[in-house]
Amino acid sequence: MTTRIADVIQPEVFNPYVTQRTMELSALFQSGIVQNNSEFNKLAGGPNTLINMPFWNDLTGDSEIMMDTGDLTPGAIGSNKDVARKHGRARAWGANGLSSLLSGDDPMGAIASLVASYWAREMQKITIATLEGVFASTTMKDKVHDISTLEGNTALLTGDTFIDANQLMGDAKDLLTGVLMHSAVEAYLAKRKLIEYVQESEQSMRIPYFMNKRVIVDDGVPYDTTSKVGTMYLFGSGAIALGNGSHPNIIETEVDRNKMASSGEDFLINRKIFLLHPRGVKWTEKKVIDVFPTNTEIQTGTNWERVYEPKAVRVVKHNFKIA
Repeated sequence: MTTRIADVIQPEVFNPYVTQRTMELSALFQSGIVQNNSEFNKLAGGPNTLINMPFWNDLTGDSEIMMDTGDLTPGAIGSNKDVARKHGRARAWGANGLSSLLSGDDPMGAIASLVASYWAREMQKITIATLEGVFASTTMKDKVHDISTLEGNTALLTGDTFIDANQLMGDAKDLLTGVLMHSAVEAYLAKRKLIEYVQESEQSMRIPYFMNKRVIVDDGVPYDTTSKVGTMYLFGSGAIALGNGSHPNIIETEVDRNKMASSGEDFLINRKIFLLHPRGVKWTEKKVIDVFPTNTEIQTGTNWERVYEPKAVRVVKHNFKIA
């Protein structure tokens, strides 16, 4: 008997498995830079493509001396509005690319693992595009430590320049817990014995650390092989919010079949609605052509505006050269 994709895919089991497995496979999720919770899921599944996220500003002003007469002077509590953008993505695969898995003991699990791995890579790609767009905004210029245009050794990445990048957070610098970099930059640091590899009990692989910050390696991070100019992003836990949404009229998983194909062809279609939002940097919707933004539009600086105080935005960018 021939096994078809439609025979093994059960959407009610497949959908939550792929969502959970995608988060497990992504180093950005494991590191804590991207955090998911039920409230973000609810926002992602709600109406509209723009999601308002109001917040209270911090309290300001000096305390007053208590006296036996007179009244205190009340201070105002200000508010502002963060805005997140909902994303919609979809992908379809033909059975030829999956056919070798259909004879396995657990074909649905095998297919789900492939799909989850695909979406883990895509989500990291969208996260990096988001970071590029955020730091292209003029409102984030005070969160960038750029030494790449300096002369000679002063342009090179070192432990000292990394400390200087951390210092952009001032007394909130201890909030930064990880760093995202290109593999060429990791190799450069490893050669100089600046990377420490730690075997963590729950991990099957050693985890790299640089200056006590967990390292996430992704070759999507900007790096110019000619000029040797690189970028790294320093981040704190929960810097980016993830919401996994759904909509009753958008079917997350479907299977189809082209009976007219000479040998027949099966298809698996997967759709995702989600928000992936840097906390405290609102989406302005200045340059978006279609219903959902493309990666190019996500990378456009005018689509972003910082609304939190600089120290409250838990991401810093460091530009440098490597030798």
